Amino acid sequence: MTESNHDWLRKDDVQSTKASFPELFFDLVFVFALIQLSETLASDFSIGIAAEAILFIFALWWVWIHTTWVTNLLDTEIEPVRLLLFVLMFCGIVLAIALPKAFTDMGLVFALAYSAMQLIRSLFALYAFRGTDAASFMTFFRITAWLAVSSALWIAGGLAEPQMRATLWIAALAIEYAGPAMRYWVPSIGASPPETLDISGEHLAERCALFVIIALGETILTTGKNAASHMDNAGTPLVLCCAFLSTIVMWWIYFHDGQEKAADKAEETAQPQATAQHLFTYGHLPIVAGIILTAVGEDFSLSHPQEEGSYVHALAMLGGPILFLAGTAWMKTVSSRFIPYSHAAGVILLAACFLSVPFIANFAIQVLATAILLFVATWEYVALRRRMPRAA
Repeated sequence: MTESNHDWLRKDDVQSTKASFPELFFDLVFVFALIQLSETLASDFSIGIAAEAILFIFALWWVWIHTTWVTNLLDTEIEPVRLLLFVLMFCGIVLAIALPKAFTDMGLVFALAYSAMQLIRSLFALYAFRGTDAASFMTFFRITAWLAVSSALWIAGGLAEPQMRATLWIAALAIEYAGPAMRYWVPSIGASPPETLDISGEHLAERCALFVIIALGETILTTGKNAASHMDNAGTPLVLCCAFLSTIVMWWIYFHDGQEKAADKAEETAQPQATAQHLFTYGHLPIVAGIILTAVGEDFSLSHPQEEGSYVHALAMLGGPILFLAGTAWMKTVSSRFIPYSHAAGVILLAACFLSVPFIANFAIQVLATAILLFVATWEYVALRRRMPRAA
């Protein structure tokens, strides 16, 4: 018996709020993509490369989070949805392969792979909601219209010269990122009504937490690989210890207090769609970007520990933790309406460290960044412990 479109939608049970094996399988592509991105950055980190990296981080996050929104609405245990994820995985592999040369001779390949992932997924959701949920169908109709416009810019950029390519791709990303905020307004039919999608906040929270683990895992993989290649350097053991400790501390800062509250907020709020956009769609971008840039900074400090620091490389070594702390501070503030002053202090201290960059070596910058992250985690832990008896 063939399945109806209605059978493709997520079931309202406990299991539907948990990440499924097909989703976890899909995530493996992004492990490869993040490794490709980190290695590209670490090999030649300059202002121009850093700007390109920001564009790639925005693109990778956007295609992943929007796929997660769709799998949040559909049943990933049925064959059509699984086949969708397999197709997206193949496109993701092509995208990751093309990423290091996206601004040279593989720009069109990157653009086609990215656009294919966005449009195939959106058209699939459009078909899945046809005849079952008119409001969700119209929402995905609007999303598809916006993605068609941005995909045209992606492909035009892939055909253009590198300078124009960057301009067109930035315009494409600007359109895509503006879409949810504008509720995908389309001429004649207007904007999508608020709260039209029946999302599971708990599922989105778990999926974003798993992506954070993927980013942290990629940090460990690239750091270990780089350390093994530079064990003859005198500063490598110290930098390796700091890099590993900073990864553990970032995990602690994110999961010890923030992630569970974000999940509870997304599940209990009266506006789950808007809350999920604040917490996950936009809110997790600086967290993920910060982890990736931190990994790049650690790789560079491992390969050049004694080299005098430069502001360009400090953008990764200090800028990465700044982004991460800013993102987690936003997540915790939205979740609990309580501003984590420890995170604000950490951002200020890390920013102040830029003053010392020309006078100290890379390994010292890495030690400072790790020490500040540890300070933030300790402050928050002590503050939470003191607050617990009052709450009780």
